[in-house]
Amino acid sequence: MTVRNIARATAWFTLMAIIVLSLVPPGIRPTTFMSHKIEHASIFLLNGVAFGIAYCGYSWLSSIMAVIFCAGIELAQLAIPGRHARVSDFFVDAIAICFGIFVGSTLIRMRPHREATLPPVRPSEVASAADRRLRA
Repeated sequence: MTVRNIARATAWFTLMAIIVLSLVPPGIRPTTFMSHKIEHASIFLLNGVAFGIAYCGYSWLSSIMAVIFCAGIELAQLAIPGRHARVSDFFVDAIAICFGIFVGSTLIRMRPHREATLPPVRPSEVASAADRRLRA
């Protein structure tokens, strides 16, 4: 598997996790030792990095869609008893996911290409490989 395929799977898995964790009743939602804002920022940052790596050439489109997604998640919480939408959560989520998208896309662009890391092939090696194929 390539890095981008792994990032795609991670991006969509974390997106589904965000949806589930955001829309379950408050008594079912797991909590951590971290503060509420840190929880939000970390999961959205991870999701943004994964989307940035997976869809590198689409950073601006991904960011626009991510902001719309963040707004949608906060508004969807209005329909869940015991949950509430917060403008501050929206801003934390949107900033974290957009920052993550740009970090992810920058990381994948900085990664050396496979062709650049392969040792150079000598012409004699190419000729001997062709000779072996002809003899077989």
